Amino acid sequence: MKETYVRFMAPVLPKTIDHLMRIVDQKLHQKYERFHLLLSSPGGSVFHGLSVYNFLKGAPIQVYTYNFGSVDSIGVVMYCAGSKRFCVPHARFLIHGVKMNFSGQASFDEFQIHEHLKGVQIDQKNIARVIADNTGKSSDVIEKDMHDRKTLNPTEAKDYGLVHEIRSELFPIDAEFVSIGEPIHQTPVQIMPQVPQAGNFTKSVDIDIVTI
Repeated sequence: MKETYVRFMAPVLPKTIDHLMRIVDQKLHQKYERFHLLLSSPGGSVFHGLSVYNFLKGAPIQVYTYNFGSVDSIGVVMYCAGSKRFCVPHARFLIHGVKMNFSGQASFDEFQIHEHLKGVQIDQKNIARVIADNTGKSSDVIEKDMHDRKTLNPTEAKDYGLVHEIRSELFPIDAEFVSIGEPIHQTPVQIMPQVPQAGNFTKSVDIDIVTI
């Protein structure tokens, strides 16, 4: 079986996700049958994280995911793309809600505020449904845990239905390996890059989306 391993130790940003998607596209073109995604990420862009999840779930390739450090926020959604999900013994998961930051001299009328709020609510429900679909829990339970900022160790994550197996081994010595990395600035609250405005997904100088 043709398979490859990708270590993704980075925030979920346009640059890092573009790199990941180019690797996936290349391996699909080369008729690879299994894709191992090793994750350690503080989260980032909801838009990019959900897009990767949907693409990997729909791609004609077997996907295994691994938490080898800390998988937080939208990183949990990417982790859920694995048909088999592994975790090292000394790792953690963080599930929390979607946030939006307003910066600079941003000003909005009532309609714009409503539309931004609606977008956050849709993202929140989409994320909850992804985690619910892959853990067997209800969306209501997941949304409550997101609101409460739930942190899980490997054993708790396995009981939660997120992890299938806890193990130290990540890959064989002769594995084909690619790395994706960016500086990670850990902060108490994960903040997303500047968000695309509704409709055209171009960067906004006024709004930052803070994701999970």
